[in-house]
Amino acid sequence: MRRGMASGFVALALLTALLTLPQSQALADDYPVRPITLIVPYPAGGGVDAMGRIVGQKLADALGQQVIIENRGGAGGMIGTRDAAKSTADGYTIVMLLTGISLGNNPGYELQKDFVPIGLVASTPMIVVSNPAFPAKSLTDVIALAKKDPGKYSDGTPPAPTVNYFAAELLNAVAGVDITIVTYKGTGPLTTDLLGGHVPLGVNTIPACVSQVTAGQLRGLAVADTRRSPALPDVPTSGESGLPDFEAVQYYGLAAPAGTPKPIVDRLNKELVKILATDEMKKRLLQEGSVPTPGTPEDYTANMLREEGKWAALIKKLGLKFE
Repeated sequence: MRRGMASGFVALALLTALLTLPQSQALADDYPVRPITLIVPYPAGGGVDAMGRIVGQKLADALGQQVIIENRGGAGGMIGTRDAAKSTADGYTIVMLLTGISLGNNPGYELQKDFVPIGLVASTPMIVVSNPAFPAKSLTDVIALAKKDPGKYSDGTPPAPTVNYFAAELLNAVAGVDITIVTYKGTGPLTTDLLGGHVPLGVNTIPACVSQVTAGQLRGLAVADTRRSPALPDVPTSGESGLPDFEAVQYYGLAAPAGTPKPIVDRLNKELVKILATDEMKKRLLQEGSVPTPGTPEDYTANMLREEGKWAALIKKLGLKFE
């Protein structure tokens, strides 16, 4: 009797799957039939906002529907990400995720449980920049000044759990210095204060300050990567500056709430990969200081696990606590 019941349950499950699959595929074939909301969980005017608007416009062109950018900043990106996790899983709300977004204090979501990856978009290394009036002309100079007067100098960064913040902590750790970390709501406000001289140093993303560095309004001191940025070829790497262990790369990706139909996720991934493969998009991203990183949803999952694990290990090693 039990065997018969079990067989019945299996048959019912298979039948349900077979009946649901065509409906799900039909939904994807018709998708989208109305505008899509892309949540950017950071303030307008920063590097993440710029990336979201570039990708959003190209997705709109590819899908034939408007992609509305909604900036929901706060708590290092956790507020907007939490909102996205609670959204209806129908493909009409997606979110731009950044490395480290699950590592804050009580974020209210779990990446692996509450989101389904769509795909990676791009990567950009952190850059240490200064106001031109600051006496240091290189990262080596900064370290020398900081060692001479511990606690005297400060650098600005968006708050945890951003890679910017983790990079600032990493800089203190590997250089053996005590530079006070001042947090901002996003890279946009940080760049504004750097330009105004309200904070002398900053750990920023390249897209948020590439134009200011190119124009000489800010000084690029070092890129936290093994290779120089094509957008700022005159700025040395951290290794060239004597800190090979100071590496911090930000990854941008798109995700949808868990439960979003797979055919819709696959459709979005397909369009995203095609967009990132165009010469126009490659050129634009490289000019902004980012490198296109197209791939499958599975590739993005692997990236999440690797990068979140790396920064989680730093948090544990340094005993970092966030409010």
